[in-house]
Amino acid sequence: QVQLVESGGGLVQAGGSLRLSCAASGRTFSAYAMGWFRQAPGKEREFQARITWIGGSRYYADSVKGRFTISRDVAKNTLYLQMDSLRPEDTAVYYCAVAENLRATVRHEYAYWGQGTQVTVSS
Repeated sequence: QVQLVESGGGLVQAGGSLRLSCAASGRTFSAYAMGWFRQAPGKEREFQARITWIGGSRYYADSVKGRFTISRDVAKNTLYLQMDSLRPEDTAVYYCAVAENLRATVRHEYAYWGQGTQVTVSS
């Protein structure tokens, strides 16, 4: 059974940085893409970034391009999201997820989800 456990969220001032981690277990992820989404109160869960487990091909939402960096450590089965130049509008619960479609960018394409980690950016 796939398990995804996020960590690294917290409270940070605008302009600051955070690094989220997602520890993955339960299967081999070589044929999958892994992504980060976020959901702010009262809003839809929205795609942030995606990386293929093998090859490391990356894709970002326009809203985070240049500020966020997705990466993975294959040996540790861990996904990361480095978030720099944080803004108050980045405040949300951040989720990692796994998809079979290597180009997945929408929620319904992701079959497995973590429980989320809260990120709060103060102004």
